[in-house]
Amino acid sequence: QVQVVESGGGLVQAGGSLRLSCTVSGLIFDEYALGWFRQAPGKEREGVSCISWSGGRQYYKDSVKGRFTISRDNAKNTLYLQMNSLQIEDGAMYYCAAEGVRYGVGDLWCRGNDFGYWGQGTQVTVSS
Repeated sequence: QVQVVESGGGLVQAGGSLRLSCTVSGLIFDEYALGWFRQAPGKEREGVSCISWSGGRQYYKDSVKGRFTISRDNAKNTLYLQMNSLQIEDGAMYYCAAEGVRYGVGDLWCRGNDFGYWGQGTQVTVSS
C-alpha cells in the first residue's frame, strides 16, 4: 500500500520561507516522478512544481520560478519544496503526489491527472 505524507506547512509572513517535506512508502521511490500541487479555497488545483524520477528535470509554475525549489532525496524516500519570498497568493493546501506509472514523464506538464498517489495535504498560510 502506497502512503504519501506531507509535513512542514504553517503560518508565515509574506516574504518568509517554508520547507515542505513529503515521504513516500510502498513503492520504489526512485522510479516515480513526483510533484507538489496546491489548492486554495474556491480555486482549482494547480501544479506548483514537479520533478522527474531521476531528479534531473524540474517543472515550475511560472509564478513560483526563482522562489521555489523542488528536490528529492532518493536515499530517504523524501521530496522537498523550499519556498522562499512567499506571497499572500501562495497560501493554499499543498499536496504531494507520485505519478501513477513507473518511469513516467508526468513531470513535464505537472498535471494532477497523471499522478496516482496523493497525500492528505499540508496547509500553508501566508499573512501580510
